[in-house]
Amino acid sequence: MMEGTPTAEAVRGPAAPPAIALDRRARFEVLGAILLALLLGALDQTIVGTALPRIVTDLEGNELYTWVVTIYLLTSTISVPFYGKLSDYYGRKPLLLFGITVFLIGSALSGLAQTMEQLILFRGIQGIGAGSLFPISLAVIGDLFSPAERGKYQGLFGAVFGLSALVGPALGGFITDTVGWHWIFYINIPLGLLSLVVVARVLPAVRRPHGKLNLDWFGGAVFIAGMIPLLVGLTNAQSAEWADPQVGGLIVLGLALLAVFLVIETRVREPIVPLDLWRDRTYAGSIVATFFLSTGFFAAVVFLPRYYQVVLGESATASGYALMPLLIGVIASSIASGQIVARTGKYKLILLAAITLLGIGSYLFTNLTATTPAPVIWFWQLVLGIGIGPTLAVFTIVVQNAVSFSRLGVATSNLTFFRQIGGTVGLSVAGSVFGMQLTRLLPEQLVANGVPQQLVDQFQGAGGAGSDINDLVGVGTDLGAAILAGVREQLRPLVEPYVTSIVTSIYEAISLAIASIFWLGAGAAVIGFAAVLVIRELPLRTSIGPVPATRPAAGPAPAPAGRPAAAAAAPAATDPAPAAGGAEPTAVPAEAAP
Repeated sequence: MMEGTPTAEAVRGPAAPPAIALDRRARFEVLGAILLALLLGALDQTIVGTALPRIVTDLEGNELYTWVVTIYLLTSTISVPFYGKLSDYYGRKPLLLFGITVFLIGSALSGLAQTMEQLILFRGIQGIGAGSLFPISLAVIGDLFSPAERGKYQGLFGAVFGLSALVGPALGGFITDTVGWHWIFYINIPLGLLSLVVVARVLPAVRRPHGKLNLDWFGGAVFIAGMIPLLVGLTNAQSAEWADPQVGGLIVLGLALLAVFLVIETRVREPIVPLDLWRDRTYAGSIVATFFLSTGFFAAVVFLPRYYQVVLGESATASGYALMPLLIGVIASSIASGQIVARTGKYKLILLAAITLLGIGSYLFTNLTATTPAPVIWFWQLVLGIGIGPTLAVFTIVVQNAVSFSRLGVATSNLTFFRQIGGTVGLSVAGSVFGMQLTRLLPEQLVANGVPQQLVDQFQGAGGAGSDINDLVGVGTDLGAAILAGVREQLRPLVEPYVTSIVTSIYEAISLAIASIFWLGAGAAVIGFAAVLVIRELPLRTSIGPVPATRPAAGPAPAPAGRPAAAAAAPAATDPAPAAGGAEPTAVPAEAAP
Protein backbone atom coordinates (compact mmCIF):
# COMPACT_ATOMS: atom_id res chain seq x y z
CA MET A 1 0.00 0.00 0.00
CA MET A 2 1.33 3.40 -0.94
CA GLU A 3 2.10 6.01 1.68
CA GLY A 4 -0.50 8.69 2.31
CA THR A 5 -3.29 9.74 4.53
CA PRO A 6 -6.50 8.67 2.77
CA THR A 7 -9.85 9.49 4.27
CA ALA A 8 -12.51 6.89 4.89
CA GLU A 9 -14.29 8.07 1.79
CA ALA A 10 -11.15 8.05 -0.32
CA VAL A 11 -10.04 4.48 0.34
CA ARG A 12 -11.57 2.39 -2.40
CA GLY A 13 -9.11 -0.41 -3.07
CA PRO A 14 -10.11 -4.03 -2.39
CA ALA A 15 -7.09 -4.48 -0.13
CA ALA A 16 -8.20 -1.78 2.31
CA PRO A 17 -8.08 -3.34 5.78
CA PRO A 18 -11.00 -3.36 8.23
CA ALA A 19 -10.85 -1.77 11.66
CA ILE A 20 -10.24 -5.19 13.23
CA ALA A 21 -7.96 -7.40 11.16
CA LEU A 22 -8.67 -11.11 11.69
CA ASP A 23 -8.22 -14.15 9.52
CA ARG A 24 -11.29 -15.57 7.81
CA ARG A 25 -11.90 -18.31 10.39
CA ALA A 26 -11.65 -15.94 13.35
CA ARG A 27 -13.99 -13.47 11.66
CA PHE A 28 -16.69 -16.07 11.28
CA GLU A 29 -16.21 -17.33 14.82
CA VAL A 30 -16.83 -13.80 16.05
CA LEU A 31 -19.77 -13.43 13.67
CA GLY A 32 -21.33 -16.62 15.04
CA ALA A 33 -20.81 -15.53 18.64
CA ILE A 34 -22.29 -12.10 17.93
CA LEU A 35 -25.33 -13.60 16.21
CA LEU A 36 -25.85 -15.90 19.19
CA ALA A 37 -25.62 -13.02 21.65
CA LEU A 38 -28.05 -10.99 19.55
CA LEU A 39 -30.51 -13.89 19.39
CA LEU A 40 -30.43 -14.25 23.17
CA GLY A 41 -31.23 -10.58 23.72
CA ALA A 42 -33.94 -10.52 21.05
CA LEU A 43 -35.61 -13.71 22.26
CA ASP A 44 -35.83 -12.45 25.82
CA GLN A 45 -38.02 -9.59 24.60
CA THR A 46 -40.63 -12.04 23.28
CA ILE A 47 -40.21 -15.43 24.96
CA VAL A 48 -41.48 -14.35 28.38
CA GLY A 49 -44.94 -13.26 27.21
CA THR A 50 -46.49 -16.72 26.84
CA ALA A 51 -44.90 -17.92 30.10
CA LEU A 52 -46.23 -14.99 32.16
CA PRO A 53 -49.60 -16.53 33.11
CA ARG A 54 -47.83 -19.54 34.64
CA ILE A 55 -45.16 -17.35 36.29
CA VAL A 56 -47.77 -15.09 37.86
CA THR A 57 -49.72 -18.11 39.12
CA ASP A 58 -46.65 -19.73 40.70
CA LEU A 59 -45.29 -16.54 42.25
CA GLU A 60 -48.72 -15.13 43.22
CA GLY A 61 -48.16 -11.66 41.79
CA ASN A 62 -50.98 -10.84 39.41
CA GLU A 63 -50.93 -7.15 40.40
CA LEU A 64 -47.30 -6.93 39.17
CA TYR A 65 -47.99 -8.81 35.94
CA THR A 66 -46.86 -6.20 33.40
CA TRP A 67 -43.72 -5.18 35.28
CA VAL A 68 -41.94 -8.42 34.39
CA VAL A 69 -41.86 -7.19 30.79
CA THR A 70 -41.80 -3.44 31.49
CA ILE A 71 -38.64 -3.48 33.65
CA TYR A 72 -36.70 -5.40 31.00
CA LEU A 73 -37.88 -2.95 28.35
CA LEU A 74 -36.91 -0.01 30.57
CA THR A 75 -33.39 -1.07 31.46
CA SER A 76 -32.49 -2.50 28.04
CA THR A 77 -33.74 0.59 26.17
CA ILE A 78 -32.32 3.21 28.52
CA SER A 79 -28.86 1.65 28.53
CA VAL A 80 -28.53 1.48 24.72
CA PRO A 81 -27.18 5.03 24.08
CA PHE A 82 -24.68 4.71 26.93
CA TYR A 83 -23.25 1.46 25.58
CA GLY A 84 -22.93 2.95 22.11
CA LYS A 85 -21.13 6.03 23.37
CA LEU A 86 -18.80 4.14 25.71
CA SER A 87 -17.95 1.50 23.08
CA ASP A 88 -16.73 4.24 20.73
CA TYR A 89 -14.31 5.26 23.46
CA TYR A 90 -13.30 2.09 25.32
CA GLY A 91 -13.79 -0.34 22.45
CA ARG A 92 -16.45 -2.93 21.64
CA LYS A 93 -14.90 -5.94 23.34
CA PRO A 94 -14.92 -4.87 27.02
CA LEU A 95 -18.43 -3.42 26.76
CA LEU A 96 -19.77 -6.50 24.98
CA LEU A 97 -18.16 -8.88 27.50
CA PHE A 98 -19.59 -6.80 30.33
CA GLY A 99 -23.07 -6.81 28.78
CA ILE A 100 -23.13 -10.57 28.14
CA THR A 101 -21.90 -11.26 31.67
CA VAL A 102 -24.57 -9.06 33.27
CA PHE A 103 -27.21 -10.61 31.01
CA LEU A 104 -26.21 -14.12 32.11
CA ILE A 105 -26.20 -13.15 35.79
CA GLY A 106 -29.66 -11.66 35.39
CA SER A 107 -30.86 -14.80 33.54
CA ALA A 108 -29.60 -17.14 36.27
CA LEU A 109 -31.12 -15.02 39.03
CA SER A 110 -34.45 -14.74 37.16
CA GLY A 111 -34.69 -18.51 36.95
CA LEU A 112 -34.09 -18.74 40.71
CA ALA A 113 -36.64 -16.05 41.63
CA GLN A 114 -39.05 -17.02 44.41
CA THR A 115 -41.24 -13.91 44.40
CA MET A 116 -42.52 -11.47 41.79
CA GLU A 117 -40.47 -8.67 43.36
CA GLN A 118 -37.31 -10.74 42.98
CA LEU A 119 -38.15 -11.61 39.38
CA ILE A 120 -38.75 -7.96 38.49
CA LEU A 121 -35.42 -6.94 40.05
CA PHE A 122 -33.52 -9.71 38.27
CA ARG A 123 -35.22 -8.97 34.95
CA GLY A 124 -34.02 -5.39 35.35
CA ILE A 125 -30.46 -6.67 35.74
CA GLN A 126 -30.96 -8.86 32.68
CA GLY A 127 -32.13 -5.84 30.69
CA ILE A 128 -29.06 -3.80 31.67
CA GLY A 129 -26.91 -6.50 30.08
CA ALA A 130 -29.21 -6.91 27.07
CA GLY A 131 -28.86 -3.20 26.30
CA SER A 132 -25.32 -3.87 25.08
CA LEU A 133 -26.17 -6.81 22.84
CA PHE A 134 -27.99 -5.00 20.04
CA PRO A 135 -25.91 -1.86 19.39
CA ILE A 136 -22.49 -3.34 20.10
CA SER A 137 -23.15 -6.54 18.15
CA LEU A 138 -24.09 -4.45 15.11
CA ALA A 139 -21.12 -2.13 15.69
CA VAL A 140 -18.73 -5.11 15.82
CA ILE A 141 -19.89 -6.05 12.33
CA GLY A 142 -19.07 -2.47 11.39
CA ASP A 143 -15.57 -3.05 12.78
CA LEU A 144 -15.06 -6.42 11.10
CA PHE A 145 -16.34 -5.59 7.63
CA SER A 146 -16.31 -2.54 5.41
CA PRO A 147 -19.67 -1.05 4.36
CA ALA A 148 -19.34 -2.71 0.97
CA GLU A 149 -18.96 -6.12 2.66
CA ARG A 150 -21.52 -5.73 5.44
CA GLY A 151 -24.51 -6.52 3.29
CA LYS A 152 -23.38 -10.14 2.96
CA TYR A 153 -23.72 -10.59 6.72
CA GLN A 154 -26.13 -7.87 7.82
CA GLY A 155 -29.03 -9.84 6.41
CA LEU A 156 -28.32 -12.52 9.03
CA PHE A 157 -28.92 -9.94 11.75
CA GLY A 158 -32.24 -8.96 10.21
CA ALA A 159 -33.14 -12.66 10.12
CA VAL A 160 -32.32 -12.94 13.84
CA PHE A 161 -34.67 -10.06 14.67
CA GLY A 162 -37.46 -11.63 12.65
CA LEU A 163 -36.82 -15.12 14.03
CA SER A 164 -36.91 -13.97 17.64
CA ALA A 165 -40.07 -11.91 17.22
CA LEU A 166 -41.98 -14.74 15.57
CA VAL A 167 -40.59 -17.83 17.32
CA GLY A 168 -40.18 -16.37 20.81
CA PRO A 169 -43.83 -16.62 21.95
CA ALA A 170 -44.22 -20.21 20.71
CA LEU A 171 -40.87 -21.24 22.22
CA GLY A 172 -41.82 -19.67 25.54
CA GLY A 173 -45.09 -21.59 25.57
CA PHE A 174 -43.39 -24.88 24.64
CA ILE A 175 -40.69 -24.59 27.33
CA THR A 176 -43.26 -23.60 29.97
CA ASP A 177 -45.53 -26.52 29.10
CA THR A 178 -42.73 -29.11 29.07
CA VAL A 179 -39.88 -28.35 31.50
CA GLY A 180 -41.19 -25.28 33.35
CA TRP A 181 -40.94 -21.50 33.08
CA HIS A 182 -37.60 -21.33 34.93
CA TRP A 183 -35.92 -22.75 31.82
CA ILE A 184 -36.85 -19.82 29.61
CA PHE A 185 -34.11 -18.07 31.64
CA TYR A 186 -31.76 -21.01 32.22
CA ILE A 187 -31.57 -21.74 28.50
CA ASN A 188 -29.65 -18.48 28.08
CA ILE A 189 -26.75 -19.66 30.24
CA PRO A 190 -25.01 -22.33 28.10
CA LEU A 191 -25.60 -20.38 24.89
CA GLY A 192 -24.46 -17.11 26.47
CA LEU A 193 -21.33 -18.72 27.94
CA LEU A 194 -20.41 -20.06 24.50
CA SER A 195 -20.80 -16.58 23.03
CA LEU A 196 -18.82 -15.08 25.92
CA VAL A 197 -15.91 -17.50 25.50
CA VAL A 198 -15.65 -17.01 21.72
CA VAL A 199 -15.80 -13.20 21.97
CA ALA A 200 -13.21 -13.17 24.77
CA ARG A 201 -10.89 -15.51 22.89
CA VAL A 202 -11.13 -14.24 19.33
CA LEU A 203 -12.24 -10.59 19.25
CA PRO A 204 -9.25 -8.25 19.63
CA ALA A 205 -9.47 -5.17 21.81
CA VAL A 206 -8.92 -2.20 19.50
CA ARG A 207 -6.73 0.49 21.01
CA ARG A 208 -8.64 3.69 21.76
CA PRO A 209 -7.37 7.23 22.51
CA HIS A 210 -6.17 7.85 26.05
CA GLY A 211 -7.70 11.29 26.63
CA LYS A 212 -10.15 11.90 29.43
CA LEU A 213 -13.71 10.80 28.75
CA ASN A 214 -15.93 13.83 29.26
CA LEU A 215 -19.19 11.91 29.42
CA ASP A 216 -22.27 14.04 29.99
CA TRP A 217 -23.31 12.53 33.32
CA PHE A 218 -25.91 15.20 34.10
CA GLY A 219 -27.48 14.82 30.68
CA GLY A 220 -27.46 11.06 31.17
CA ALA A 221 -29.32 11.40 34.45
CA VAL A 222 -31.95 13.63 32.82
CA PHE A 223 -32.25 11.17 29.93
CA ILE A 224 -32.93 8.28 32.33
CA ALA A 225 -35.38 10.42 34.31
CA GLY A 226 -37.28 11.17 31.09
CA MET A 227 -37.25 7.67 29.60
CA ILE A 228 -38.65 5.94 32.70
CA PRO A 229 -42.03 7.75 32.79
CA LEU A 230 -42.25 7.72 28.98
CA LEU A 231 -41.81 3.94 28.69
CA VAL A 232 -43.98 3.18 31.71
CA GLY A 233 -46.72 5.44 30.32
CA LEU A 234 -46.55 3.77 26.90
CA THR A 235 -46.72 0.35 28.55
CA ASN A 236 -49.72 1.39 30.67
CA ALA A 237 -51.46 2.61 27.51
CA GLN A 238 -52.02 -1.01 26.50
CA SER A 239 -54.45 -1.50 29.41
CA ALA A 240 -55.65 2.02 30.34
CA GLU A 241 -56.96 5.19 28.73
CA TRP A 242 -54.54 7.73 27.25
CA ALA A 243 -56.14 10.48 29.34
CA ASP A 244 -55.36 8.67 32.59
CA PRO A 245 -52.52 10.19 34.67
CA GLN A 246 -50.62 6.87 34.64
CA VAL A 247 -50.62 7.05 30.83
CA GLY A 248 -50.91 10.58 29.45
CA GLY A 249 -49.47 12.21 32.56
CA LEU A 250 -46.37 10.02 32.56
CA ILE A 251 -45.86 10.40 28.81
CA VAL A 252 -46.07 14.21 29.02
CA LEU A 253 -43.64 14.23 31.97
CA GLY A 254 -41.22 11.99 30.09
CA LEU A 255 -41.36 14.08 26.92
CA ALA A 256 -40.79 17.29 28.92
CA LEU A 257 -37.68 15.85 30.58
CA LEU A 258 -36.40 14.56 27.24
CA ALA A 259 -36.82 18.05 25.80
CA VAL A 260 -34.61 19.32 28.64
CA PHE A 261 -32.14 16.54 27.80
CA LEU A 262 -31.93 17.71 24.18
CA VAL A 263 -31.20 21.26 25.33
CA ILE A 264 -28.41 19.93 27.55
CA GLU A 265 -26.95 17.91 24.67
CA THR A 266 -26.58 21.06 22.55
CA ARG A 267 -24.38 22.67 25.23
CA VAL A 268 -22.01 19.93 26.37
CA ARG A 269 -18.63 19.05 24.93
CA GLU A 270 -19.19 15.29 24.73
CA PRO A 271 -22.92 14.58 24.23
CA ILE A 272 -24.31 11.09 24.73
CA VAL A 273 -26.44 11.57 21.62
CA PRO A 274 -24.62 13.87 19.17
CA LEU A 275 -27.38 15.98 17.67
CA ASP A 276 -25.28 17.14 14.75
CA LEU A 277 -25.71 13.67 13.24
CA TRP A 278 -29.28 14.69 12.43
CA ARG A 279 -27.98 17.27 9.97
CA ASP A 280 -27.17 14.38 7.62
CA ARG A 281 -30.40 13.58 5.82
CA THR A 282 -29.29 9.99 5.15
CA TYR A 283 -28.86 9.36 8.87
CA ALA A 284 -32.02 11.28 9.82
CA GLY A 285 -34.17 9.66 7.15
CA SER A 286 -33.00 6.17 8.16
CA ILE A 287 -33.77 6.78 11.84
CA VAL A 288 -37.24 8.19 11.09
CA ALA A 289 -38.08 5.33 8.73
CA THR A 290 -36.86 2.73 11.23
CA PHE A 291 -38.96 4.25 14.01
CA PHE A 292 -42.22 4.21 12.05
CA LEU A 293 -41.67 0.86 10.34
CA SER A 294 -41.00 -0.73 13.74
CA THR A 295 -44.39 0.44 14.96
CA GLY A 296 -46.10 -1.54 12.21
CA PHE A 297 -43.87 -4.60 12.47
CA PHE A 298 -44.17 -5.15 16.22
CA ALA A 299 -47.93 -4.61 16.18
CA ALA A 300 -48.25 -7.33 13.53
CA VAL A 301 -46.12 -9.95 15.25
CA VAL A 302 -47.93 -9.45 18.57
CA PHE A 303 -51.53 -9.46 17.35
CA LEU A 304 -51.30 -12.18 14.69
CA PRO A 305 -50.52 -14.85 17.32
CA ARG A 306 -53.51 -13.52 19.28
CA TYR A 307 -55.70 -14.10 16.23
CA TYR A 308 -54.52 -17.69 15.91
CA GLN A 309 -54.68 -18.49 19.62
CA VAL A 310 -57.94 -16.73 20.55
CA VAL A 311 -60.05 -16.72 17.39
CA LEU A 312 -58.89 -20.00 15.85
CA GLY A 313 -58.16 -21.75 19.17
CA GLU A 314 -54.56 -22.73 18.33
CA SER A 315 -51.98 -23.45 21.02
CA ALA A 316 -48.98 -21.17 21.48
CA THR A 317 -46.77 -23.72 19.73
CA ALA A 318 -49.20 -24.20 16.84
CA SER A 319 -49.57 -20.45 16.37
CA GLY A 320 -45.80 -20.27 15.93
CA TYR A 321 -46.02 -22.76 13.07
CA ALA A 322 -48.93 -20.82 11.60
CA LEU A 323 -46.66 -17.77 11.30
CA MET A 324 -44.09 -19.71 9.27
CA PRO A 325 -44.84 -17.88 5.95
CA LEU A 326 -44.16 -14.55 7.66
CA LEU A 327 -40.93 -15.94 9.13
CA ILE A 328 -39.81 -17.35 5.78
CA GLY A 329 -40.49 -14.01 4.09
CA VAL A 330 -38.56 -12.05 6.73
CA ILE A 331 -35.51 -14.33 6.74
CA ALA A 332 -35.31 -14.85 2.97
CA SER A 333 -35.72 -11.18 2.08
CA SER A 334 -33.39 -10.03 4.87
CA ILE A 335 -30.56 -12.25 3.68
CA ALA A 336 -31.26 -11.61 -0.03
CA SER A 337 -31.37 -7.83 0.42
CA GLY A 338 -28.04 -7.87 2.20
CA GLN A 339 -26.47 -9.84 -0.62
CA ILE A 340 -27.91 -7.50 -3.24
CA VAL A 341 -26.58 -4.44 -1.42
CA ALA A 342 -23.16 -6.06 -1.12
CA ARG A 343 -23.03 -6.90 -4.84
CA THR A 344 -24.51 -3.72 -6.28
CA GLY A 345 -23.70 -1.07 -3.66
CA LYS A 346 -27.27 0.21 -4.08
CA TYR A 347 -29.79 0.27 -1.26
CA LYS A 348 -32.38 3.00 -1.82
CA LEU A 349 -34.44 1.17 -4.45
CA ILE A 350 -34.40 -2.02 -2.34
CA LEU A 351 -35.71 -0.13 0.67
CA LEU A 352 -38.43 1.60 -1.33
CA ALA A 353 -39.57 -1.71 -2.85
CA ALA A 354 -39.53 -3.41 0.56
CA ILE A 355 -41.54 -0.66 2.23
CA THR A 356 -44.06 -0.79 -0.64
CA LEU A 357 -44.53 -4.52 -0.04
CA LEU A 358 -44.81 -3.91 3.70
CA GLY A 359 -47.57 -1.40 3.03
CA ILE A 360 -49.34 -3.76 0.62
CA GLY A 361 -49.10 -6.64 3.10
CA SER A 362 -50.48 -4.46 5.88
CA TYR A 363 -53.35 -3.33 3.65
CA LEU A 364 -54.19 -6.94 2.78
CA PHE A 365 -54.47 -7.77 6.48
CA THR A 366 -57.03 -5.00 6.97
CA ASN A 367 -59.43 -7.46 5.26
CA LEU A 368 -58.90 -10.13 7.95
CA THR A 369 -62.03 -11.87 9.28
CA ALA A 370 -62.73 -14.87 11.48
CA THR A 371 -63.40 -16.97 8.34
CA THR A 372 -60.52 -15.87 6.10
CA PRO A 373 -59.10 -19.06 4.47
CA ALA A 374 -55.71 -20.16 5.80
CA PRO A 375 -53.95 -20.12 2.37
CA VAL A 376 -55.02 -16.49 1.88
CA ILE A 377 -53.56 -15.52 5.27
CA TRP A 378 -50.34 -17.39 4.42
CA PHE A 379 -50.00 -15.37 1.22
CA TRP A 380 -50.61 -12.12 3.08
CA GLN A 381 -47.97 -13.14 5.64
CA LEU A 382 -45.44 -13.88 2.90
CA VAL A 383 -45.95 -10.47 1.28
CA LEU A 384 -45.66 -8.74 4.65
CA GLY A 385 -42.56 -10.73 5.60
CA ILE A 386 -40.78 -9.98 2.31
CA GLY A 387 -41.43 -6.30 2.99
CA ILE A 388 -40.21 -6.42 6.59
CA GLY A 389 -36.94 -8.31 6.04
CA PRO A 390 -34.89 -5.64 4.22
CA THR A 391 -35.93 -2.95 6.71
CA LEU A 392 -34.33 -5.01 9.50
CA ALA A 393 -31.10 -5.55 7.60
CA VAL A 394 -30.33 -2.64 5.31
CA PHE A 395 -30.83 0.43 7.50
CA THR A 396 -27.86 -0.55 9.67
CA ILE A 397 -25.66 -0.62 6.57
CA VAL A 398 -26.98 2.78 5.47
CA VAL A 399 -26.40 4.45 8.84
CA GLN A 400 -22.95 2.95 9.42
CA ASN A 401 -21.90 3.96 5.90
CA ALA A 402 -23.10 7.54 6.44
CA VAL A 403 -21.17 8.33 9.64
CA SER A 404 -17.49 8.50 10.50
CA PHE A 405 -15.87 5.51 12.15
CA SER A 406 -15.40 7.47 15.37
CA ARG A 407 -19.20 7.62 15.69
CA LEU A 408 -20.10 4.18 14.41
CA GLY A 409 -21.03 2.89 17.87
CA VAL A 410 -23.21 5.83 18.88
CA ALA A 411 -24.93 5.94 15.47
CA THR A 412 -25.69 2.20 15.61
CA SER A 413 -26.99 2.50 19.16
CA ASN A 414 -29.28 5.36 18.12
CA LEU A 415 -30.72 3.19 15.34
CA THR A 416 -31.30 0.37 17.83
CA PHE A 417 -32.80 2.79 20.34
CA PHE A 418 -35.33 4.22 17.90
CA ARG A 419 -36.22 0.73 16.65
CA GLN A 420 -37.05 -0.34 20.21
CA ILE A 421 -38.92 2.88 21.00
CA GLY A 422 -40.85 2.55 17.74
CA GLY A 423 -41.88 -0.97 18.71
CA THR A 424 -43.01 0.22 22.13
CA VAL A 425 -45.03 3.08 20.69
CA GLY A 426 -46.50 0.75 18.08
CA LEU A 427 -47.65 -1.78 20.67
CA SER A 428 -49.15 0.95 22.83
CA VAL A 429 -51.07 2.57 19.98
CA ALA A 430 -52.10 -0.82 18.59
CA GLY A 431 -53.40 -1.91 21.99
CA SER A 432 -55.48 1.24 22.28
CA VAL A 433 -56.83 0.93 18.73
CA PHE A 434 -57.69 -2.72 19.34
CA GLY A 435 -59.62 -1.91 22.52
CA MET A 436 -61.54 0.97 20.96
CA GLN A 437 -62.42 -1.00 17.83
CA LEU A 438 -63.51 -4.02 19.84
CA THR A 439 -65.81 -1.83 21.93
CA ARG A 440 -67.31 -0.35 18.78
CA LEU A 441 -67.56 -3.51 16.69
CA LEU A 442 -68.89 -6.01 19.22
CA PRO A 443 -72.42 -4.54 19.55
CA GLU A 444 -72.69 -4.36 15.76
CA GLN A 445 -71.71 -8.03 15.37
CA LEU A 446 -74.05 -9.13 18.17
CA VAL A 447 -77.03 -7.42 16.54
CA ALA A 448 -76.04 -8.72 13.10
CA ASN A 449 -76.03 -12.29 14.46
CA GLY A 450 -79.53 -12.00 15.92
CA VAL A 451 -78.81 -11.30 19.58
CA PRO A 452 -81.63 -9.16 21.08
CA GLN A 453 -80.71 -5.55 21.79
CA GLN A 454 -81.60 -5.99 25.48
CA LEU A 455 -78.97 -8.73 25.84
CA VAL A 456 -76.49 -6.67 23.84
CA ASP A 457 -76.87 -3.77 26.27
CA GLN A 458 -76.43 -6.04 29.27
CA PHE A 459 -73.50 -7.86 27.70
CA GLN A 460 -71.56 -4.67 27.06
CA GLY A 461 -71.58 -3.92 30.78
CA ALA A 462 -70.73 -0.73 32.53
CA GLY A 463 -67.01 -1.06 31.80
CA GLY A 464 -67.39 -1.32 28.06
CA ALA A 465 -67.34 -4.36 25.80
CA GLY A 466 -63.63 -4.28 25.11
CA SER A 467 -62.55 -4.55 28.75
CA ASP A 468 -65.16 -7.24 29.49
CA ILE A 469 -64.14 -9.38 26.55
CA ASN A 470 -60.44 -9.15 27.39
CA ASP A 471 -61.33 -10.71 30.75
CA LEU A 472 -63.26 -13.54 29.09
CA VAL A 473 -61.20 -14.59 26.10
CA GLY A 474 -57.90 -16.40 26.41
CA VAL A 475 -55.88 -19.27 25.07
CA GLY A 476 -57.74 -22.54 25.58
CA THR A 477 -60.78 -20.81 27.09
CA ASP A 478 -64.27 -22.26 26.52
CA LEU A 479 -65.81 -18.90 25.74
CA GLY A 480 -69.40 -20.11 25.79
CA ALA A 481 -68.99 -21.63 29.25
CA ALA A 482 -67.20 -18.50 30.48
CA ILE A 483 -70.09 -16.32 29.31
CA LEU A 484 -72.71 -18.48 31.02
CA ALA A 485 -70.63 -18.60 34.20
CA GLY A 486 -70.73 -14.80 34.33
CA VAL A 487 -74.52 -14.63 34.02
CA ARG A 488 -76.81 -14.74 37.07
CA GLU A 489 -78.43 -18.15 37.38
CA GLN A 490 -81.99 -16.87 36.90
CA LEU A 491 -80.99 -15.23 33.59
CA ARG A 492 -79.16 -18.21 32.10
CA PRO A 493 -82.28 -19.68 30.40
CA LEU A 494 -82.65 -16.38 28.51
CA VAL A 495 -78.98 -16.19 27.48
CA GLU A 496 -78.29 -19.85 26.70
CA PRO A 497 -80.12 -19.95 23.32
CA TYR A 498 -77.91 -17.13 22.06
CA VAL A 499 -74.56 -18.35 23.36
CA THR A 500 -73.42 -19.67 19.98
CA SER A 501 -74.31 -16.36 18.32
CA ILE A 502 -72.56 -14.40 21.08
CA VAL A 503 -69.38 -16.47 20.73
CA THR A 504 -69.43 -16.07 16.95
CA SER A 505 -69.92 -12.31 17.32
CA ILE A 506 -67.02 -12.00 19.76
CA TYR A 507 -64.61 -13.83 17.48
CA GLU A 508 -65.76 -11.80 14.48
CA ALA A 509 -65.32 -8.55 16.42
CA ILE A 510 -61.83 -9.57 17.62
CA SER A 511 -60.83 -10.45 14.04
CA LEU A 512 -62.06 -7.13 12.69
CA ALA A 513 -60.38 -5.24 15.56
CA ILE A 514 -57.07 -6.96 14.79
CA ALA A 515 -57.57 -6.14 11.09
CA SER A 516 -57.95 -2.47 11.96
CA ILE A 517 -54.53 -2.49 13.62
CA PHE A 518 -52.88 -3.13 10.26
CA TRP A 519 -53.94 0.32 9.11
CA LEU A 520 -51.17 1.49 11.45
CA GLY A 521 -48.69 -0.57 9.47
CA ALA A 522 -49.99 0.82 6.18
CA GLY A 523 -49.71 4.39 7.48
CA ALA A 524 -46.24 3.72 8.89
CA ALA A 525 -45.19 2.39 5.47
CA VAL A 526 -46.27 5.65 3.82
CA ILE A 527 -44.20 7.71 6.28
CA GLY A 528 -41.26 5.30 5.97
CA PHE A 529 -41.41 5.53 2.18
CA ALA A 530 -41.28 9.34 2.35
CA ALA A 531 -38.34 9.19 4.79
CA VAL A 532 -36.36 6.89 2.48
CA LEU A 533 -36.99 9.23 -0.46
CA VAL A 534 -35.07 11.87 1.49
CA ILE A 535 -31.90 9.85 2.06
CA ARG A 536 -28.94 10.08 -0.29
CA GLU A 537 -27.60 6.90 -1.83
CA LEU A 538 -23.95 7.21 -0.80
CA PRO A 539 -21.40 4.90 -2.39
CA LEU A 540 -20.53 2.09 0.01
CA ARG A 541 -17.03 2.59 1.36
CA THR A 542 -14.60 -0.28 0.87
CA SER A 543 -12.72 0.64 4.05
CA ILE A 544 -13.84 1.31 7.58
CA GLY A 545 -12.23 4.59 8.37
CA PRO A 546 -8.90 6.37 8.28
CA VAL A 547 -6.31 3.61 8.32
CA PRO A 548 -2.59 4.36 8.44
CA ALA A 549 -1.21 3.50 5.04
CA THR A 550 2.28 2.90 6.37
CA ARG A 551 1.38 0.18 8.87
CA PRO A 552 -0.14 -3.29 8.40
CA ALA A 553 -3.63 -3.44 9.90
CA ALA A 554 -2.80 -6.33 12.18
CA GLY A 555 0.58 -5.08 13.31
CA PRO A 556 1.12 -4.88 17.06
CA ALA A 557 3.32 -1.79 17.09
CA PRO A 558 1.93 1.13 19.09
CA ALA A 559 1.25 4.50 17.55
CA PRO A 560 4.12 7.01 17.80
CA ALA A 561 4.02 9.09 20.95
CA GLY A 562 2.02 12.26 20.56
CA ARG A 563 0.46 11.12 17.31
CA PRO A 564 -2.47 8.66 17.58
CA ALA A 565 -2.48 6.29 14.67
CA ALA A 566 -5.49 7.65 12.88
CA ALA A 567 -5.47 11.20 14.12
CA ALA A 568 -3.90 12.62 10.99
CA ALA A 569 -5.52 10.22 8.61
CA ALA A 570 -8.60 12.27 7.83
CA PRO A 571 -9.29 15.96 7.56
CA ALA A 572 -11.79 17.26 10.08
CA ALA A 573 -14.18 18.15 7.29
CA THR A 574 -14.73 14.52 6.33
CA ASP A 575 -14.28 12.66 9.60
CA PRO A 576 -14.33 14.88 12.69
CA ALA A 577 -12.51 13.56 15.73
CA PRO A 578 -14.34 13.19 19.00
CA ALA A 579 -14.07 16.08 21.41
CA ALA A 580 -12.47 13.99 24.13
CA GLY A 581 -9.23 12.31 23.17
CA GLY A 582 -9.26 14.02 19.81
CA ALA A 583 -8.43 11.01 17.68
CA GLU A 584 -9.97 8.14 15.83
CA PRO A 585 -9.41 4.64 17.22
CA THR A 586 -6.48 3.04 15.50
CA ALA A 587 -6.91 0.06 13.24
CA VAL A 588 -4.27 -1.83 15.20
CA PRO A 589 -5.60 -4.38 17.71
CA ALA A 590 -4.23 -4.05 21.21
CA GLU A 591 -4.00 -7.82 21.38
CA ALA A 592 -3.52 -10.22 18.53
CA ALA A 593 -6.12 -12.81 17.74
CA PRO A 594 -5.10 -16.26 18.93
